[in-house]
Amino acid sequence: MMTLDEKLKKIEEVIGAENFRKNKGLSNEVGYYIFDYPAEEELKVRNFLEKLEKKNQSKPQGYGLKIYDFYDIMIDLIEKEGLIEACIEMEKIDGMDYLVSAVYDLLKMDSDANYFNTYIEENTPDNSVVFITGVGKIFPFVRSHGILNKLHLVFDKAPVVLFYPGKYDGQTLMLFSEFKDENYYRAFPLIR
Repeated sequence: MMTLDEKLKKIEEVIGAENFRKNKGLSNEVGYYIFDYPAEEELKVRNFLEKLEKKNQSKPQGYGLKIYDFYDIMIDLIEKEGLIEACIEMEKIDGMDYLVSAVYDLLKMDSDANYFNTYIEENTPDNSVVFITGVGKIFPFVRSHGILNKLHLVFDKAPVVLFYPGKYDGQTLMLFSEFKDENYYRAFPLIR
């Protein structure tokens, strides 16, 4: 079994392969992948991704690397709508469950045209690789399987890699290696 450092070192090689960027998975499905890692290594993964993004910007590798932190995207929307203070008050008065439901509705997560899908579609140029981060920070507002299920239906112009602080065994997502998310079968492990 590979260490996290060994897995991180293989990312650039894998996404640099032309077959990977043709955006077809092992069964000729749209290329959706999961890179799982121990949650306690979050900062190491973030630092690695920042360096990889800077390297790709300064020395292009023949493709664009787009990294979307879903927590940052969610917070930006809440701020743009002027709802930060309202969210704080909502949690105090109505509780966390109510706040989660309200933010879920604001993001339109029941729709294929939810905020994240639209954001990625509008901001991803051709010949790119998409990395999704921040799914641990955004929990419990949005669940990883929900993100992937909705995005998979509408976005197929670039391979997508979900960076997942937990475990993925090819069928089951387990956030922080503690919270079982629903099963998800359409993604392949990025590094085997």
